[in-house]
Amino acid sequence: MSGPLDGVRVVDLTTIVIGPICSRTLAAYGADVIKVEAPGGDLLRTMAEGNRNPGMSGKFIPFNRNKQTIGLDI
Repeated sequence: MSGPLDGVRVVDLTTIVIGPICSRTLAAYGADVIKVEAPGGDLLRTMAEGNRNPGMSGKFIPFNRNKQTIGLDI
C-alpha cells in the first residue's frame, strides 16, 4: 500500500482499542506497521463471545487491519 507514510516502519506495542486505532490510521496512510503481542495475544482478540474464528474477534479485526503481527515474550 502506498501513501504519504510509504517507507515508514512503525512498531505497535499497543493493546485494546485506542492504540490499535492510531496505528491502523498510520497503516492506512502507507506505514508498514508491525504489531507486537504478548504470547497470549492482544486482549481484544478474545473480547467477544461466540467468535467464528478463534483469536480473531469481530472487534480485533477492524482495529488491526493492514498490520503484520508477531508474538514476543519480552
